[in-house]
Amino acid sequence: MRKYNVAVVGATGAVGEELFRILEEQDFPIKNILPLASEKSEGKEIEFRGKSVKVVKLTEDVFEKHEVEIAFFSAGGSISAHFAPFAAEAGAVVIDNTSHFRMDEDVPLVVPECNPQDIAQWKNRGIIANPNCSTIQMVQVLKPLDDFYNIKRVDVSTYQAVSGAGKSGMEELVHQMQEFFAFRLSDAAPQKFPHQIALNLIPHIDVFLDNDYTKEEIKMVKETQKILHKSVEVSATCVRVPVLRSHSESITIHFEKDIDAAHARELLSKASNVIVVDEPSEKKYPMPIIATDTDFTYVGRIRKDIYQNNILHLWCVADQIRVGAATNAVRIAQKWTELEG
Repeated sequence: MRKYNVAVVGATGAVGEELFRILEEQDFPIKNILPLASEKSEGKEIEFRGKSVKVVKLTEDVFEKHEVEIAFFSAGGSISAHFAPFAAEAGAVVIDNTSHFRMDEDVPLVVPECNPQDIAQWKNRGIIANPNCSTIQMVQVLKPLDDFYNIKRVDVSTYQAVSGAGKSGMEELVHQMQEFFAFRLSDAAPQKFPHQIALNLIPHIDVFLDNDYTKEEIKMVKETQKILHKSVEVSATCVRVPVLRSHSESITIHFEKDIDAAHARELLSKASNVIVVDEPSEKKYPMPIIATDTDFTYVGRIRKDIYQNNILHLWCVADQIRVGAATNAVRIAQKWTELEG
């Protein structure tokens, strides 16, 4: 089996660390691994396959110097904007986890369970975009239902864990909870989030736009349409919740024709990397504690609308650092290696 020189940009971040774990777990065919980060992280060591590997400073020529063939980017949009073209020019396929390239017409936006055929478009610019974490788990559920029933509209409310805001988001929740139990919460002013996140919900992720939707919500709209290759109506309300890890979503789906809940459950149970947990009488349904640290999207509370026969409601949960970022990126790379031989 051919092995590849692989680079991870943002090696010391939450998604970067998860990428190393998943590459190791999946026994990805790696010849050399290259952790890349900013100058302040240069020289730090990461553990990979039982060995310590030093972090190298990210530069414009580092990809050519190390003959990188696959470059995972997860260090912020401005970093990808500047350095990804240098990686592509050096001959690497860039799998970018930021939002920077997602809506570029000549850059494929890929969830392998939904549109693996789009990976072939990587040659346009040498870049494949990884979708938003909330979009990934949603389209994994939508795709098998759309193939059979033809989706016309989707309304989704997300319940997004603080780790979606990075390590600092997790640290802020933990710190505020510690201060709460020490009766000092009034001293723990919010830094990462616009309001206190401990014991609270914040219906505000990313910046508000002129239409009063947030940028995060519009990402879900446009990315879903691009991945499914259809102008399906989508409306999202994205909410930050005081959960450390794994995003949850309440989804209402309108179909062209009447839907059968039992059949929908069957379709989802056969979908790749989707697990149905739907036994309400036994109090079994998806929750963040079930999904965390796994590579599956869990779906349950599957039920037909009580008024309209063409509407289905469901609930899905997935680990957004893995399924919504690192795992999807590695799955893209696996499909790319199959395509390129």
